Amino acid sequence: MRRGAQLYEGKAKVVFATPDPGLYVQLFKDDATAFNGLKKGTIAGKGSVNCRMSAALFGLLEGAGVRTHFVELLSDREMLIRAVRIVPLEVVIRNRVAGSLAKRVGRPEGEAIPRGPVIELYYKDDALGDPLLNRSHIEAFGIADTPTVDEIEGKARAVNGVLVPFFRSVGLDLVDYKLEFGRALEGGELLLADEISPDTCRLWDAASGERMDKDRFRRDLGGVEEAYQEVIGRVLGAAGSVAS
Repeated sequence: MRRGAQLYEGKAKVVFATPDPGLYVQLFKDDATAFNGLKKGTIAGKGSVNCRMSAALFGLLEGAGVRTHFVELLSDREMLIRAVRIVPLEVVIRNRVAGSLAKRVGRPEGEAIPRGPVIELYYKDDALGDPLLNRSHIEAFGIADTPTVDEIEGKARAVNGVLVPFFRSVGLDLVDYKLEFGRALEGGELLLADEISPDTCRLWDAASGERMDKDRFRRDLGGVEEAYQEVIGRVLGAAGSVAS
């Protein structure tokens, strides 16, 4: 599919129009940011890892009945996607205590959440630092209506029901992760969008507890590229490369 005009460039991806108004091309970059863009760098090969891993996991989810924006891989860092209008909410699913949740509730990182998962909704606005919202905020300010929030939370739980056992099968603990959803420009269906990758997931090795995700970049732990390559190797080994 031929790329047209650039429509959007974010911290990790660029989106292009195509001759078909219902389809976009999403390009994954090697640029890395953390702490709402305050820390910047490059992770070699990240774009390829995140694109191929997202494609494989979107394919897995589609097979489980979760509709996504993914259509096909175009290259190791480009995918064809259904055009969507993103709902301005970042959905964080937490299966264990980690990151900001540990600070907010005063619990140790890695602690299991007995009645989890916890689902958190953040307002997608870089200038505001993507603040945590509750349903009352979301509805009062018209960010999304109640049926949409209900549908998002239902789909998030469905995604979690697929991904947790999948990652467990490849020796990874899915601690927490971020999802985004959008309404298809053609038909209005709510679709899982964006990406699922070591950038957007906390993934710990199930045996050693070693962090295998962007926390290695955030916390200056080193071995970032090696961790990303290990994760993609395990994922594609189990899910199969949708590029083939």
